[in-house]
Amino acid sequence: MTDPVRVRFAPSPTGFLHVGGVRTALFNWLYARHYGGQFILRIEDTDASRSTEESIEEILASMKWLGLDWDEGPHRQTKRQALYREKVDQLLNEGKAYPCFCTPEELDKKREEAQAKGLKPKYDGTCRNRSGATPEGAASVVRFKAPQEGTVTVRDLLRGNVVFQNEELDDFIILRTDGTPTYNFVVVVDDGDMGITHVIRGDDHLSNSPKQALLYDGLDIPRPEFAHISMILGSDKTRLSKRHGATSALAYRDMGYLPDALVNYLARLGWSHGDQEIFTRKEMIEYFSLESVTTSAAVFNPEKLQWLNQQYIQNTPPVDLARHLAPILVKEGILPEGHGLSLEEIAKPIPSLNQRAETLVEMAQKSAFYFKTELEFDEKARSKFLTAEIKPHLEKIASGLSEINVLEHDSVETLFKQVAEEAGLKLGKVAQPVRVALTGSTTSPGIYDVVLLLGKDTTLKRLSEMIGFIKSRG
Repeated sequence: MTDPVRVRFAPSPTGFLHVGGVRTALFNWLYARHYGGQFILRIEDTDASRSTEESIEEILASMKWLGLDWDEGPHRQTKRQALYREKVDQLLNEGKAYPCFCTPEELDKKREEAQAKGLKPKYDGTCRNRSGATPEGAASVVRFKAPQEGTVTVRDLLRGNVVFQNEELDDFIILRTDGTPTYNFVVVVDDGDMGITHVIRGDDHLSNSPKQALLYDGLDIPRPEFAHISMILGSDKTRLSKRHGATSALAYRDMGYLPDALVNYLARLGWSHGDQEIFTRKEMIEYFSLESVTTSAAVFNPEKLQWLNQQYIQNTPPVDLARHLAPILVKEGILPEGHGLSLEEIAKPIPSLNQRAETLVEMAQKSAFYFKTELEFDEKARSKFLTAEIKPHLEKIASGLSEINVLEHDSVETLFKQVAEEAGLKLGKVAQPVRVALTGSTTSPGIYDVVLLLGKDTTLKRLSEMIGFIKSRG
């Protein structure tokens, strides 16, 4: 490549950043990083009626959580109105655009007449060659003078040459009556001003390409290279939407997915490198190319994402995992805000939990026994396992643990087996009641791991409380 690569991700802040948008951002980010180029973030907020500051903050938070860092921006179109007006004036002065004074009522009538004749309901060019005085007090839009014959060809790096008939286009509006520019116009002005070399976006934008191509040419802006990537479909092969489950990036964060897992999964939706499924960021950047991107629609598979998330949970170093687990522990009410625990402290139970947990929410819930000072008991389990018959065995476990100076796996295991053998019970008949006493539940890491995690003092305290509870019930 001769020119330095400059790509952009340009979301409209009219809602959350959905996974389709994330994948578009990711492909642009990977392309820029692969070629040592620049990744620009642009907020397309010209639709004042639908754009919100809340959505902008949500987009930025999503990008930061996913680790998709940008080199420039975020640029906001609402701050660039003077440039747009300058470019409108340029087109007017060069005779490539013109003011249109047709009223909404007149336009409606023209559309109805065209439809009645079986014609495409497009603008008929009434004001294209208007002469004479400007109608006094009439509001006007500005329309771009589109060619009325021939074709416009858009070269797409994934699809080859896509040809559009100019007769299908009309003289489209570039400036509204209220003085605000339209989407297709500002996109082209911004791409030119920001030196964008490649436009990688969803194929739902392919229909915008002929208008934008004509505007690049009209403004004497070199056309960028285009690559229109396929849509993401739900399991029922319809466009991915809320009814297919959580579709925003931050919703997946709150559900306990790791950013690297989501990024890895979305990278593989429409792109591949052999049969490899799991990639480090470094590998994705090294291997990514548009030649390996398919144009067929990708199907979102929640089960595959969950499997991938589990692989990342299993293989992420505990302290790194703790950084993501900490806010989940607070959100789940397991740790209070401002708890003051270090990442090293939060990481302690992770090695005993990370081989089975599919999400961080599941891991947080299973680690509650470690972090909470007051246990919440499964009452069915407490009634079933913490009975008068088990009390002597709990007392023996407590007594034995109190005599061990330093708790180690082997010494704890020996004690449990000894108590079970003396009572003529299978090991589980002793271990399960102790598990309930220490964790409040019948599911937890291995009982010896639980004892070692809690430490001698906490283990003895909880056993003593449960022995007292059994006594109180008579």
